[in-house]
Amino acid sequence: MTDSVYRVTELIGTSESSWEDAARNAVETASKSLKNLRVAEVTKLDMKVEEGKVVAYRSKVALSFKYEH
Repeated sequence: MTDSVYRVTELIGTSESSWEDAARNAVETASKSLKNLRVAEVTKLDMKVEEGKVVAYRSKVALSFKYEH
């Protein structure tokens, strides 16, 4: 087994339909430019409200990926 180094970065995904979709959007978008994604942890959920109605869901995600040697 070799030693490994990981980085954790925070992302915020948005969706008009759900927190799950917002989190998925964050991870799938990050996966287009980051390799070796390991763990995504939802750390915060909130909503955007306009005129008393929910118009968007937001998920803050802590995403870890492994550095390549």
